[in-house]
Amino acid sequence: MPLLHHPLRCLRALLAALGLTVLLTAFTFSSELGPSPSGAVSQPAPTNSITQVAVQKGVFGCAGRINQVTSYLGFDAKSGAMLMLPSNALDQRVIPLVMEIPTASGSAYVSASFAPNQINGCGATYDAVVYWPQKCNAVATAQFPTLKNVGQLKNGITILDAGLPAKVFLMPAGAGCVSIKKEVVL
Repeated sequence: MPLLHHPLRCLRALLAALGLTVLLTAFTFSSELGPSPSGAVSQPAPTNSITQVAVQKGVFGCAGRINQVTSYLGFDAKSGAMLMLPSNALDQRVIPLVMEIPTASGSAYVSASFAPNQINGCGATYDAVVYWPQKCNAVATAQFPTLKNVGQLKNGITILDAGLPAKVFLMPAGAGCVSIKKEVVL
């Protein structure tokens, strides 16, 4: 059963048992699309430090979703993250998160938002932005071979379809290409 479905008291007990005060550090980034965090998860991910910090600050309703999405994105000690917490009513407001994740060609920028009180408990969306030194056609073929090209957004940005909740946008950038994976976690 995913961590998202465990009672909140179990998460609080786990965090208390860990006894950790953790600074936000890190992420790794896989260039492959991988399974969606919207999909079924057979085993809950261990509680990571972003989730621990969020709970320490008073974010309870989205703790499971934060852990699910940040674990999917490859949380580890090589990157940076910043929770942009509102000044009050933390468990009733959108929680933005920004991450820098090292990649083979530099760094990826990931922006995620978590919204409590949604029909699924806590909604989430993220954008993962990566620069590739190859042209967009080569990036589509090498990095996202299973996704269907569904055309252009307008003139220069190609849309790759990853199903209902996710799309990848490929935008020419100098001699290379910028990929933007956008997903709504249902």
